[in-house]
Amino acid sequence: MNRIEKVVEELKKKGMEQMVVTDPFAIDYLIGKFISPGERFLALYITATGEHKLFVNRLFTVPEEFGMEKIWFSDTENPIPMLAQFVMADKPLGVDKNMLAKFLLPLMEEAKASSYVNASICVDNVRACKEEEEKECMREATRINDAAMARFKDCIKEGMTEVELSSQFLDIYKELGADGFSFPPLVGFGPSAAIGHYEGGEARLKKGDCVLIDVGCIKNGYCSDMTRTFFVGEVSDRHREIYETVRKAQLAALAMIKPGVRFSDIDKTARDIITEAGYGPNFTHRLGHFIGREVHEYGDVSATNHELVKEGNTFSIEPGIYIEGDLGVRIEDLVIVTKDGVEILNSFPKELTIV
Repeated sequence: MNRIEKVVEELKKKGMEQMVVTDPFAIDYLIGKFISPGERFLALYITATGEHKLFVNRLFTVPEEFGMEKIWFSDTENPIPMLAQFVMADKPLGVDKNMLAKFLLPLMEEAKASSYVNASICVDNVRACKEEEEKECMREATRINDAAMARFKDCIKEGMTEVELSSQFLDIYKELGADGFSFPPLVGFGPSAAIGHYEGGEARLKKGDCVLIDVGCIKNGYCSDMTRTFFVGEVSDRHREIYETVRKAQLAALAMIKPGVRFSDIDKTARDIITEAGYGPNFTHRLGHFIGREVHEYGDVSATNHELVKEGNTFSIEPGIYIEGDLGVRIEDLVIVTKDGVEILNSFPKELTIV
């Protein structure tokens, strides 16, 4: 069963026979061709009868071998009426959460569907369980990320700025075979590491500071993501205690991952350890996020996600403790859920390291 057929099966479970997918990453996943449409319309119309159609501007190229009808339009043509004529009347039409209102509202006026339903979950559920080829891509992207982190660690020098450190990352990734960043690197020294999604500034590194590096690369269309926290020259007893608490929480969460476990219980395992150590309020985010073609895909490891872990799920485990004005510590690995357990993709050491 191919990926579109799997989406059709998900639609049928919800009593639907048709859907419009507009998310470029989802379309890439389903047909194997990435198109970045910008402000232009791009859509894949999926039906239970198999009469799928790709609506695409003539500006873009799509190989003929995709084996589905392509509806071409130019910048001077309105693609919405073209799509509307194929929509099955008096039946619900699934749309994805990424469909822009400037396209959805005219479609609702033009097409005669009985209702419009957010059917993103029908694609998201399929994407959430990685196929073997995807797993290999995730392993390769993470292998490069591990090798890069070792190089990044060696670049850390007392007196340098956060920007000076992160400016070296792209060249290192390219040397190791990566295609680019999966997201802008997050680098924080000392107090800056306690700022959420801080991307780096002109703070200068001094002895005793922590160095938080959250980085990822893309290889063959798949993303990696990892975080490590180092210390410069020395580490205080309190900072060591904080680091070891985060490491203990991460290891405990990793140890319980297997099919059938609730994501919320994995989050609780890590959060309870941090809370018992007295730092509950300082763990300010969910434990993890799904990852694949995009660095953040649908699904997470959080207190509100009571879904069960499935084989093929690929996500991060990244507890953290952030003390305003002092330091931030986060340790992050990616995992793939196996038939009876978990494969931890990252191999870079997590023991406290002084550079």
